[in-house]
Amino acid sequence: MFSGDTDSVVPVTGTRFSISHLGLKIKIPWYPWYSGRQVAGWTEVYEGMTFASVRGAGHEVPLFQPRRTFQLFQSFLAGKPLPKT
Repeated sequence: MFSGDTDSVVPVTGTRFSISHLGLKIKIPWYPWYSGRQVAGWTEVYEGMTFASVRGAGHEVPLFQPRRTFQLFQSFLAGKPLPKT
């Protein structure tokens, strides 16, 4: 699951609040993920699900941040967590 951090329609805080009510166990706590040398967003890995925010993106994340979104999808398809550095 992912969300732009400037999304006014589905804000990150609302999504995190909803996820907390699912009662999922946290495998990797909230941490920044990187694209190049810049923080691309923040992510938290749960059992069975990963949530990632994309910095500088609104409701249509790929439209606002195509490179960061591509990296997010590459990590997802490879089954790897988002890069910490």
